[in-house]
Amino acid sequence: MDHKKVAERVIKDVGRDNIIAGAHCATRLRLVLKDDSKVDQKALDNDPDVKGTFKTNGQYQVIIGPGDVNDVYDEFIKITGLKELSTDDLKKVAAEGKKKNPVMDFIKLLSDIFVPIIPALVAGGLLMALNNFLTSPGLFGSKSVVQMAPNIAGLSNMIQVMSAAPFIFMPILVGMSAAKRFGANQFLGAAIGMIMTTPNLGGATKFWDIFGLHVAQTNYQYQVIPVLVSVWVLSILEKRFHKWLPSAVDFTFTPLLSIMITGFLTFVIIGPVFKGISDAITNAIVWLYNTTGAFGMGVFGLTYSAIVTTGLHQSFPAVETQLLAAFAKNPASSGDFIFVTACMANVAQGAATFAVYFLTKNKKMKGLASSSGVSALLGITEPALFGVNLKYKFPFFCALIGSGVAAAFAGAMHVTAAALGSAGFLGFLSIYPKTIPMWIVSVAISFVVAFVLTYVYGKGHLKEEVASQDVPVNDATTQAEENQKAEKVSKEQLSLKDEVIASPVDGTPESLTKVNDQVFSAKLMGDGAAVIPSDGTIYSPVTGTVTIAYETKHAYGIKSDDGAEVLIHIGLDTVNLKGEHFESFVKQGQRVEKGDKLGTVDLDAVKKAGYDTTVMVVITNTANYANVQRITDASDKHGDKLIAVTAHN
Repeated sequence: MDHKKVAERVIKDVGRDNIIAGAHCATRLRLVLKDDSKVDQKALDNDPDVKGTFKTNGQYQVIIGPGDVNDVYDEFIKITGLKELSTDDLKKVAAEGKKKNPVMDFIKLLSDIFVPIIPALVAGGLLMALNNFLTSPGLFGSKSVVQMAPNIAGLSNMIQVMSAAPFIFMPILVGMSAAKRFGANQFLGAAIGMIMTTPNLGGATKFWDIFGLHVAQTNYQYQVIPVLVSVWVLSILEKRFHKWLPSAVDFTFTPLLSIMITGFLTFVIIGPVFKGISDAITNAIVWLYNTTGAFGMGVFGLTYSAIVTTGLHQSFPAVETQLLAAFAKNPASSGDFIFVTACMANVAQGAATFAVYFLTKNKKMKGLASSSGVSALLGITEPALFGVNLKYKFPFFCALIGSGVAAAFAGAMHVTAAALGSAGFLGFLSIYPKTIPMWIVSVAISFVVAFVLTYVYGKGHLKEEVASQDVPVNDATTQAEENQKAEKVSKEQLSLKDEVIASPVDGTPESLTKVNDQVFSAKLMGDGAAVIPSDGTIYSPVTGTVTIAYETKHAYGIKSDDGAEVLIHIGLDTVNLKGEHFESFVKQGQRVEKGDKLGTVDLDAVKKAGYDTTVMVVITNTANYANVQRITDASDKHGDKLIAVTAHN
């Protein structure tokens, strides 16, 4: 790569006078521009040295790749004369002159609280669906499975108990998560949830007589909003007492006073008021669903993906938990229709992306469309939305139509979900058993309508626009340079060998498509795997040479002796920490053996600072291999098999 020429092309394509500031991280240039509409997007898409672009948080990001991005940025600074900035400084520049949005801040707050507890609700909901499968008559005949096989009745009862627990004691889960978000002690937040759900409460008809004040012993099982407000009050009290009380008594009296005062306020004021508000919100949503029926679902399906592009969908888990809690308490209620709509919308966006795959001959776009299409069908649509469909526009709108038609059909058929889960092809696991057949039909409608509309419209009306992605590469790259590059790639391919890349850290392996960063989830940097770390020690996954060792210590690049170029990226946006909470033991150019320690990270401190600690392991020269595949049965230990790479014969 000619770093100077790449920098020149990027500057030309975004507009030299359009650049306000620039920084870089381990993989991409991050730019703040005056006007994003002035970017020559087509030229950047066709640039062979640019792996992709996207906009987020006021930044226009150009993906170059590990190692090369440093040199391109250096040339970028020389040419533009701009001041070098850290990514943290760039965030401040991007935020200048922008008013804070209280609605989005509130939605972000809800997202931070409810997203961590979703796994518990998914487990409970799926167990509930399994129990419904066992106990519902009419699925395999006039009798239920339990009636036909009485010997499994005990198992069914056990599953019912396990499925109900996360919803009955939801205030405890919400209390812990909310306390963490509000900056209070998590266990005090859990304690408030326990107080609100303890079996010793007599119910709304029982009262405590406190100095003549009759306080109802209401049990707040299944509730969400009352515990949120209570823990918010707890957080304020705890912080005040920490500030007011001397250190000698702080440890003892801050928890005591915080819990006692919050508990009293909860039963006297917070609980009764906000339980009424919570019930009213739930009833209003259910009424709206029951009243508008198929039409309402159709409108929701027609707008769902548009809502996703704004980020407003992050508030939906707060509503869905209420719907699922009501369903767990009374299966005759509506259940979670939001999840059903999400399934239709995600499948439609995936189908439209696959239609683009067949429309375009651009190899880069084909690769992005295929990987992001699969990701969308499995419930993660951001790569498909921002990487493909919104770039061409018409696939996005065709997908909206497909989603709207399918959601309307699902509403007419009363398809409902009993749990949260993967809102895509695997969503049937969360659907109420009796409605699974109609859910399958709805998903098929969503896929077919979105795919056909996108393909037909693109083929008949925008063929030239799609085909124009196949124009020759940027004029700055000569044919001779292209031939040299192709020859170099060919030689590299012949020198590669099959090998297995080990996990660099203890933790749970995951698909890259589940990473909350579209550069990695769309595999723009290459294929690989992710690991949710349980320990902060990072080990070398191969024997080879360290090619990248950033000063910020959040990423490493290693070229193995067999030719694999491995990027290990620790956390998302952790470059902003500037090395804080990280320690590195290696330098660029150093030889390492598989299993050698590369560095450490304080996972708790990084999480407390508000960063995702997921570790990404990416084979950045994926294009030179015949196949790069995550080993799906990988263990949780570092050094064990994680990724298999297969060389061309």
